[in-house]
Amino acid sequence: MVLDKRATERCSQRVAMDAVGASLGIAPATIRNWMPRPGEQPATTPGAPAPRASLEEENRRLRRELAETRRANEILKKASAFFAAELDRPTTR
Repeated sequence: MVLDKRATERCSQRVAMDAVGASLGIAPATIRNWMPRPGEQPATTPGAPAPRASLEEENRRLRRELAETRRANEILKKASAFFAAELDRPTTR
């Protein structure tokens, strides 16, 4: 938000931090701690387009995760059916 404010209003970082802090209800010093240090790369914003390679990598990761989740879901379905059948059987004691 600070970087966007600086770009749109062409103001100093201090003025942008004060304005953003006031709008969010937090101290400008807190925002200063969140800002990247000189020489660091700023974190990418959620709306910013990611490089093509990282999108493909993320898609592969998400597909693996989805397959694993589906396998776990099938196991849980079979286990719940097994235990439900156990509850329906009469006890012989």
